[in-house]
Amino acid sequence: MARPESPCLSIAIARLRTAGANHFATWVLQAPYPSGYVHHDCMWPHTLSQSWKAWQEMFSPSGTIHELPLNPDGSFVSPENSQNILAEIEKRSPHSLHLAPPTPSVPLHLGQGGWVDRGREEQNPPPPPASYSSRLMQQLGINLWQWLFEGPIQGSLQESKGIAIGQNLPLRVRVDLREPYLIALPWEIMQPQAGQPAISLSQQLLFSRTTSNVEPLPPLRPAESLNILLVLGQAEPGGGANSQSSKGNNGHLQLEAESLALAAVLESAFQTDDSGKYFDISVPTRVDTLIEPTPAELISRLETQAYNILFYAGHGIPGPDGGLLFLGPDTAINGTELAQVLVRCRVTLAVFNACWGAQPAVERLHSTNGQQQAIARSSLAEVLIHHGVPAVLGMRDSIADREALSFIQTFARALAGRMSVDRAVAVARQQLLTLYKFNQPAWTLPVLYMHPEFDGQLTEPVDDLKTELPLNSSTWLGRLPSCAYLRGRDRPNAKSTESANQVWSIRAGMVRVGRWEENDVVIREQWVSQKHAEIFCRNSIGDNRGEPSYFLRDFSRYGTLVLGPEGWQRVHHQELLLRSGTQLKFGSSQGQIFDFTIEVPKTSGYSETDCGTN
Repeated sequence: MARPESPCLSIAIARLRTAGANHFATWVLQAPYPSGYVHHDCMWPHTLSQSWKAWQEMFSPSGTIHELPLNPDGSFVSPENSQNILAEIEKRSPHSLHLAPPTPSVPLHLGQGGWVDRGREEQNPPPPPASYSSRLMQQLGINLWQWLFEGPIQGSLQESKGIAIGQNLPLRVRVDLREPYLIALPWEIMQPQAGQPAISLSQQLLFSRTTSNVEPLPPLRPAESLNILLVLGQAEPGGGANSQSSKGNNGHLQLEAESLALAAVLESAFQTDDSGKYFDISVPTRVDTLIEPTPAELISRLETQAYNILFYAGHGIPGPDGGLLFLGPDTAINGTELAQVLVRCRVTLAVFNACWGAQPAVERLHSTNGQQQAIARSSLAEVLIHHGVPAVLGMRDSIADREALSFIQTFARALAGRMSVDRAVAVARQQLLTLYKFNQPAWTLPVLYMHPEFDGQLTEPVDDLKTELPLNSSTWLGRLPSCAYLRGRDRPNAKSTESANQVWSIRAGMVRVGRWEENDVVIREQWVSQKHAEIFCRNSIGDNRGEPSYFLRDFSRYGTLVLGPEGWQRVHHQELLLRSGTQLKFGSSQGQIFDFTIEVPKTSGYSETDCGTN
């Protein structure tokens, strides 16, 4: 029986256009219980804007400061007067909303009145202590949590968590940010209070972002392997990944070394034990690499090979259509173009090691004062999700090579271990926090977007795997497993031929028979019980007979008919030893006849193909 899907709580955030500029609405888009669909109106506090700015000045790896569209009094600029954003904002933050060279952060002091600028007090301030940066990281996380999970939204979260705990499943929490300026905020660091884990690190919550008005997903089947296309694009503007400038500069992405390391991690995920006979539950993986391909080469590779994961490492820039990926010198593809081929080729997960993949593009509104605004649904992640890619992983800001490699290695191992995408991201994020510390931005950088209809499962979960013996293995104290079959015969005047001439292999020594779909052998006859019977192999120590012992155990209402020397005999709530060649009818003498056959392997070269299972 398939494991139930984890309950999901999806929350949307949007700015109200008819109320004051600081008025926002939060409401539940999806909840695991009917009364969980609640709505809440709230104000955006000026203290949260101050906390966000202070956080960026401390933790922005690229030195970028994403300014919120605020008036001098701290209120949001309303849509009606957005053309009148004062030049004071530009004067306060001349590098707002665009990438700038890294600049020294201005140290702040946490006083009774809030965050105090000490830049004028100390000409060359020392680095802030770790306790200060940890408090700053924690404070913004608490502020974001308290703002979002307030009033009825908090009640819906608590009820949903209780339902998930009752089902012994994690709760998926997804946030739909419909105000472009809020996308830059690190919602992944939200935490309810000091001493508790951030929402993206929790064991009970699986956090991701999502977006609305998306194309529906086609039916997705769990993949039997991870087929990854690793694309190494241009490392920097004006230089290829293999150019001399790229090779001689350690500050650029080490694409070739990263691709080799990633391929080694993924390809080693499918392990055997020392004897080489027993495979674990990991997924077989295949990694193909393209270095600076043309768009035609990329599209051709995606169309001719069955990839389910795309990994891109290289340079890019944001734009209204999802930005540009620089595949090579003078060669680029935009997000919309890439989305078309990814959806057509059924790629399930796209991963981008680029600093802009989860950020929206901006446009200049005023030519004199430099006024800019974020463009709605323009980030690469959102564009791909809107077109129908199930999951996209990008970076909120620039990430160091060693941090990116650590994240990808742990993320790949988690996927190979059959974890869902959101669970694998959480595990890899925990690894970043452990290696690079809580008061550093590395663990806050990965941003996962998931399609509202996607459950995050790339491969079949561990709990859903069938209990099977490995190939070419001996069992039961060195005895080779036998092969047994149940074969359905044609029945004259039958209305259904579903089970006629069909053969079921009794794999792992057990087969269940009945009318329920959960059975191995499903017989749709009215006299067959939902859970009718089972046939199993019983081997005991000291049993030296050549033929294994198979038994029929009946659970049904009307019993099972077995053909013996004296004709058909009924077995009802009993066990009966079965011999090879025995004929069976389940429930009624008018039922279909099934032949039971045993084959004993003669050599040690046994495999499942000897049982007829291809």
